[in-house]
Amino acid sequence: MPQAHPGPRAGLPRPRTRPSRRSLPGPAEDTGGTAAPAASAAASPARAPPLGSAAAGPEPPLSHCQEQTPGDGWPGPVRGHSGAAPGPGPSAESRVLPPGKAQQALQEWYRLGSLLGHGGFGSVLAATRLSDGAPVAIKRVLRDRIRHWGELPDGTSAPLEIVLLAKVSSGCTGIIQLLEWLELPDSFLLVLEHPERCQDLSGFLAERRFLPEEEARGLFCQVLEAARHCTSCGVLHRDTKPQNILLDLATGHMKLIDFGCGAFLQDTAYTQFAGTLSYSPPEWIHHQRYHGEAATIWSLGLLLYHLVMGKHPFRRSQEIIWGQILFPQWLSQECQDIIKRCLSMQPLDRPSLEELFCDPWVRGVPLP
Repeated sequence: MPQAHPGPRAGLPRPRTRPSRRSLPGPAEDTGGTAAPAASAAASPARAPPLGSAAAGPEPPLSHCQEQTPGDGWPGPVRGHSGAAPGPGPSAESRVLPPGKAQQALQEWYRLGSLLGHGGFGSVLAATRLSDGAPVAIKRVLRDRIRHWGELPDGTSAPLEIVLLAKVSSGCTGIIQLLEWLELPDSFLLVLEHPERCQDLSGFLAERRFLPEEEARGLFCQVLEAARHCTSCGVLHRDTKPQNILLDLATGHMKLIDFGCGAFLQDTAYTQFAGTLSYSPPEWIHHQRYHGEAATIWSLGLLLYHLVMGKHPFRRSQEIIWGQILFPQWLSQECQDIIKRCLSMQPLDRPSLEELFCDPWVRGVPLP
């Protein structure tokens, strides 16, 4: 078991009996990434203004991967059963407590709150960490819904979502932080940071309809920084969309959430889809294959259009294939151009992440 990493969870009470509980290895132990951590989102070319004037509304149900199947929610106290469930994962080599003891131990660490969302993976609850009163979100991933497993730097087997979050959780403020994870007989619990006043971008845009270009630029640059950080760590998110971007309404900072559809970054084409079909690139619709960075750029183009227009540019898959995009006259030509480049029908015609950072509109530099 890895050593507990320094951070806000230090000093948590440790009952004599508890479910299998894992803290994440510190940044120095993670050797999976080959590049240096990306710069903080605070160093992005532009910053969104504080969003504190917006009212924090309820968060809509969280999305789930297209390849996943619907599952049950989290109707009440944490449930479990004696012994480890069959299949892969660390249960084969770790203690899994009977449900009563697991529930008792969990309640000694966290006070569970309201349901934040649910999907094919399971569900997400608001919670409070009892050691220091910090707000957190606890995501319950059902064991029988887990299709992909990975290995942490210390050799521990874990669901791939945990492995990917462990790789990207340090070095970038624009990525949701995985604080720790726990194993129960029928599921895994991911304890995630959760800003006290937050709202996902989809709900925020539903209230605001669309954002002025200056404000959209600030948020877009933060998402760009998060995407670059994931790439530098060898991780592909694969489901970048407004529902998976959490806004801290007090500061205007964003967090990329939900790595349940993520994968390790690879140079070769992906031939299995995971994510949201309405955000899939045309090469997937045409050829059932796509490359990681090109698909990421496509989703970023859709996101930027959604920010400045308040809606998805394509209502049907046929429109994605045709690639017809309409813009109002009041939208600057520079903003239109970057969206058109990101939404090029041919993957090779789309810019790279680094080229996007150099774009005059992103940098806020007016063209002569």
